[in-house]
Amino acid sequence: MMQLAALRAHIAGLGRVLLGYSGGVDSALLAVVGRQALGPDAMLAVIGRSASYPSVQYRQAIDVAQRFGVPLLEVVTREMDDPAYVANPANRCYFCKTALWRRLAAVASERGFHTIIDGTNADDLGEHRPGLKAAGEHRIRSPLAELGWTKPMIRAGARELGLPIWDAPAAPCLSSRVSYGLAITPERLRQVEAGEAYLRSIGVTGSLRVRHHGDCARLELEPAQFPVVERRWDSIETQFRSLGFETVELDPRGYRRGSLLAVLPVVEA
Repeated sequence: MMQLAALRAHIAGLGRVLLGYSGGVDSALLAVVGRQALGPDAMLAVIGRSASYPSVQYRQAIDVAQRFGVPLLEVVTREMDDPAYVANPANRCYFCKTALWRRLAAVASERGFHTIIDGTNADDLGEHRPGLKAAGEHRIRSPLAELGWTKPMIRAGARELGLPIWDAPAAPCLSSRVSYGLAITPERLRQVEAGEAYLRSIGVTGSLRVRHHGDCARLELEPAQFPVVERRWDSIETQFRSLGFETVELDPRGYRRGSLLAVLPVVEA
């Protein structure tokens, strides 16, 4: 894959590189290619830990880093100390990414890294992503977007490199499941994470979201997975009530990205 060689060359020209590393396929690809291009002394992958970071994503990130010899650092980002983030407006991601990039900028300065990069790809540029504004304000580079890499290209490159997560479903932060305007709290994030873990445990595969609407949990999954939950619906209702929800619904429209935006106008930071 010639694009991988081009990506290595691009990263090699960025000096000593610090990567905002979530463990998703985008940042995992950059972590491995960055390690190949720069070696272990000039590249560092940094995980930002907070209550909104899914445990499954964390385990995935650690596994990839260990398998491919990627230098790794964990930092606490503390975005939940920011009332603007906790209030959960439609531009919540701006406040989250601002907290992350400030923390990583301090690490870069302390350790002598020249460039901070993230896993934004070309497909992301046409979506509602308030975090891109924060990245611009902190001069974060996005090698995948800069070279025009789309999600299918990223998955193909990750597969060629032998990344075990090349086809894993996207797993954005847990806060992205909470209805806009409903405050972000550790308890609500716990409910979402536990609900999704339960659905995985009974056999739901593919893209999945437990959307938190206060007393109601709305399940979004791929239509092919509907029979899995329909067969276990009584158990699902019991489980979600035990998590603190009064009701649980299966969204007949299935999984779709950004569905919470349909009920609230976009607000820019």
